[in-house]
Amino acid sequence: MSITAEEIEFAKELFSGVGPLTTRKMMGGLCLYSEGTIFAIVHSDFGVMIKGAGDFQNELNDLGLTRWTYQRDGKDKPTSMPYWKLPDSALDDPDEACALARRALAHL
Repeated sequence: MSITAEEIEFAKELFSGVGPLTTRKMMGGLCLYSEGTIFAIVHSDFGVMIKGAGDFQNELNDLGLTRWTYQRDGKDKPTSMPYWKLPDSALDDPDEACALARRALAHL
């Protein structure tokens, strides 16, 4: 299923405090960029996800966030992607969402 115009607008508003954003549809959703660096994805099946790299991955795990995984055909184990689902509290609080986005960008 493709991402809706409402989901795109929601994500752009949610992260507007990060600064000028660019977007690109790919990976079954929408990638969000700040100054050319991807920091989040919106996917119609998985929701809004923040990118984790380096030590920030541990922080996201410590927050108890769910990592994006999917099952590849012919594989026994799920494949993990470097994205974690935003907590519900951040979906309701642009300041919290933008703080996580800035942390993600600092580790990329």
